[in-house]
Formats: sequence, C-alpha cells, structure tokens
Amino acid sequence: MNHLKSQSGVHEKGKLSLEEVINKAKEHADFRKAGAIGLFIGVVRGQNQKGETVQKLELQGYEEKANEILAKICDDLKRKKGIVDVQIHHFLGEFDAGEDLVYVLVACDHRKNLFPVLEEAVERYKAEVPIFKKEHAVDKEGRKHAYWTTEKET
Repeated sequence: MNHLKSQSGVHEKGKLSLEEVINKAKEHADFRKAGAIGLFIGVVRGQNQKGETVQKLELQGYEEKANEILAKICDDLKRKKGIVDVQIHHFLGEFDAGEDLVYVLVACDHRKNLFPVLEEAVERYKAEVPIFKKEHAVDKEGRKHAYWTTEKET
C-alpha cells in the first residue's frame, strides 16, 4: 500500500487501506482533542433498486476537479464545532459486489458533534463530486446490460 498523503481525494482501487486512513487521523496535530472517530464505508451493492444482480461497477472521475471539491468539503466541515479531522477518500476502477468504494472519516471531540458532520460529508460528496458509475447488471430474465448511473439513482 502507498502511504496516505495529507489530503482527501480520489484514489486508484487498492492504493489506500482503511487502516492508513485511521492512522492518518490519529497523527493529526489536534487528535488529542478527539473523543471519537466516525466512519462511513460505502460498498458496492450486489443488487440494484430494480432487483437485478449487480456484476460490477466501473467508477471514473474528473480527478482534478474531484480532488478540489473533496478538499473544499473537508475544509468546510473542519470548521464545525468540535471537529478535529475530516477525510473523504473515493476509489476509482472496477469493483465487485461488497468491495469498498469510499471511506469518510470524521474525528471529533464528542459523538453528538460527530454524526451530523459525518452525514453531511456523505451527502455532499454524493451531490458535488464528479464521480461517474457504470453499473453492469443481469436482469431477472438473465439478460446482461450496462448503463451509467447517477448518485441520485443509487
């Protein structure tokens, strides 16, 4: 694994571990103020909303813009009460059902301050970051098809 750089961003699948993300938060200069770490781990669903079997997802992104927006989201959220660190790491590549797609971490002084920020971080990256998903699925009749989806559909 490559060692985690100091910022959130998009990463090639397999280039970052959850352990590295957590360790980076614990290395933060203000981590002694933290009383909690909250994590959101987005994974590939094996079934879509139509009840079809998802074979794989392909994720692509406008990397430069995605990194810029992810950094802005994290910077915005770090200004909230009690927040020590916010990281959002989204992966690009091909993924099978059950594989990790995104890690969102919030380190905070108290849990009451943590959960709203963790939820806002997830909702904002889904709405704002230019990541594109192509879903490869098999319908109930066994026909294979692939299509680009939006976060609003998934």
